[in-house]
Amino acid sequence: MQENVVRKEIMETETRVYTIKDIEALPEGERAELLDGEMFRMDSPELTHQDILGELYMVVKQWVRSRNGDCKVFFSPFAVYINNDEYNYVEPDLLVICDLDKLDRKGCHGAPDWLVEIVSPGSKKMDYVRKLFKYRSTGVREYWIIDPMKKMIKVHDFDHGAEMDYTFEDKIPVGIYEDFAVDFAGFDKSLWE
Repeated sequence: MQENVVRKEIMETETRVYTIKDIEALPEGERAELLDGEMFRMDSPELTHQDILGELYMVVKQWVRSRNGDCKVFFSPFAVYINNDEYNYVEPDLLVICDLDKLDRKGCHGAPDWLVEIVSPGSKKMDYVRKLFKYRSTGVREYWIIDPMKKMIKVHDFDHGAEMDYTFEDKIPVGIYEDFAVDFAGFDKSLWE
């Protein structure tokens, strides 16, 4: 009897390790991310999230294009095999990739140069803790966390070992470029309340 109880407790505490194959097997329209074999389902983004993403993408894409830059700008959903293994897969809200050899028809294999996540009510721990650690440890050069509820942007410039906080009224320098700053004060914020 004791052995059965122990086996049941072990079974209840064991967690399944998911892989990229599990992500690929999700039903149409369902999205999830993997961090070290743990799967996290993703909710559909809200209006404010999408509006911030659209404003930011437009500014970044236009700036890179105007400089004839070699980097590419993408927005979610876009597959990033962050460790280039079977157990880690993310879909950052915005990303810039300067090493185009990391790209293939499926997405990016390895760490992008700059990643941006826009916090949703259910993604705080993921964006502020889990992804911060993963992005820092895999070679991402810069990581921005945009928090619409706090009206704040936390910038982690891993290249320069700096962490800064900004508001939605600030002009924020982009660490991977010497002469680029995103002017959040210039964004149309009419839908951000």
